[in-house]
Amino acid sequence: MDRKSEILRAIVKHFIQTAEPVGSKTILVSYHFSVSPATIRNDMATLEKEGLIYQPYTSAGRVPTDEGYRMYVDEMVDYEAEKTKALVALKKIITEYKVEKVRERIYDAVNLLARATGNVSFATVPDNERTFFLGLSNVLKQPEFANDNIRASQVVEVLENDDYFRRLLKKLDTDESIKIFIGKENILEQIQSCSLMVTKYKRDGFKGYIGLLGPTRMNYPFNKAILEEIKHMFEGKKNF
Repeated sequence: MDRKSEILRAIVKHFIQTAEPVGSKTILVSYHFSVSPATIRNDMATLEKEGLIYQPYTSAGRVPTDEGYRMYVDEMVDYEAEKTKALVALKKIITEYKVEKVRERIYDAVNLLARATGNVSFATVPDNERTFFLGLSNVLKQPEFANDNIRASQVVEVLENDDYFRRLLKKLDTDESIKIFIGKENILEQIQSCSLMVTKYKRDGFKGYIGLLGPTRMNYPFNKAILEEIKHMFEGKKNF
């Protein structure tokens, strides 16, 4: 490809990226042509005479014409290299989209779990290093906590310290079944006034924990059935 064609390609690429008219200095500095600014200007003048670029207004740089785009598309693009870049970009977007959809489903699952059980429901969020929880007010209204400010504050402290709570979940003996930790079976002293139900989930290649926390006076079989059902719905084994 000769220098004039290289300059046209540089103008098209720069305008595509910036939507700004391109001047000779920009072409020279940004695309590292080893010629003088006057040579660049002369080549741009030739390209303009050939109808491949034009000046949109006085004192502006140049932008491609339709004919300039046509030459770029037909003769100047390395389609294989661009395809590689496009596939990398698409893969990144698809991964981000999957994470977003999993997060949405997590929020729905946690919301349903809190409503159905009247306890704190939670799930760890993939690629976000945080735990999403709802229903704290449900538990704090229970007599065990409404009449004991220390107990209530300890539960709040554990849930709001996200790193602390995630480390707790990783230390527990959990798998894809529903595990129940009652009172003193919890390894954190601050929540030994509570029971914890937790299980691991898998969805679209992502893994995490989902469960609920409430007073030891909870309805264990009912809550277990609710958690199991919502987990299956979240994992796509049943419909929401």
